[in-house]
Amino acid sequence: MKAAVLYGIHDLRLEERPRPSPAADEVLVRIKAVGVCGSDLHFYHEGHIGDKVVERPYVLGHEAAGEVVEVGADVKAYKVGDRVCLEPGIPCRKCAWDKRGEYNLCPHGVYQSGPHTDGFFQEYTAIPADYVFPLPDNLDWIDGALIEPFVVGLHATWRANVQPGASVAILGAGPIGLMTLAAAQAHGATTTIVADVIEKRLSLARELGATHALNAREVKTVDEVQRLTGGIGADVVFETAGAIPTQQQSVWAARRGGTVVLVGMPGESVIPLDTMRVIRAELSVKGSFRYANHFPKAIDLSASGRFNLRPIATHTFPLEQIGEAFETSLTKKDVAIKVVVTI
Repeated sequence: MKAAVLYGIHDLRLEERPRPSPAADEVLVRIKAVGVCGSDLHFYHEGHIGDKVVERPYVLGHEAAGEVVEVGADVKAYKVGDRVCLEPGIPCRKCAWDKRGEYNLCPHGVYQSGPHTDGFFQEYTAIPADYVFPLPDNLDWIDGALIEPFVVGLHATWRANVQPGASVAILGAGPIGLMTLAAAQAHGATTTIVADVIEKRLSLARELGATHALNAREVKTVDEVQRLTGGIGADVVFETAGAIPTQQQSVWAARRGGTVVLVGMPGESVIPLDTMRVIRAELSVKGSFRYANHFPKAIDLSASGRFNLRPIATHTFPLEQIGEAFETSLTKKDVAIKVVVTI
């Protein structure tokens, strides 16, 4: 099979690899579409995310949909020809976190596309049948590839316990910020403020239903969030840009007694943060790491027609042009929101 292998910074090579065979509890999936994630770009452009460093060649990609082409001997839930989307985090299924349902926190599992477990920028993958989900007929392969980032947004809004009528500010209107916007609307948020520095992203935020879209180059984000919420601040602030300035702003955009959820991953592990603001405003500051238990919900919401997430997928490239796909994601942020590789 063909696979796109990352050898080093800006060094993606298309090569032939053996086609895998499924174990007894696995299905073999022919991959049809894979989204390029911001984490993929970090590994491609910088060679690391925090202490996760690329040290040997492996395959990126974790936002995928495809077709089942072979089933393991013990698999009863799927058959050849089934259309599925894939959940890339495979926990150990034995530790205390997994038994609590917090399997995204499993310290012993693997994450496909994280160093050095192969991901989905390849023609086939073998994956435990528990971690694939049926893709409804009214969702195509690209829709299926958008499910995983939508799940990230749903998990973040679940962590925040967004309530009907809540005011929400989202700092960063990249794919995860826009997915968090849709998820906040699904939870009933009525005031949704999105801030970014790229007008294309802000325009798409408006198209997806944001009540306010702020260009952070033109206004002071925190002041505008305060103004738009009657001088109070947002009930919930999501930092989705993974940037130091927006993480620092997040604790000031939230109201006293509000909640801040850090979703985006900055390049640096340690940043200065005004902890006195956190204490005096009695803020709840939470991290949101990947997801757990939200794939079925994301699929149902996408298939319902309530949310049209497809405009987020702005560019597509075949696997043979994966280098161009990554460079487009990296260098054309003014027009490229989510780049999808089709296989």
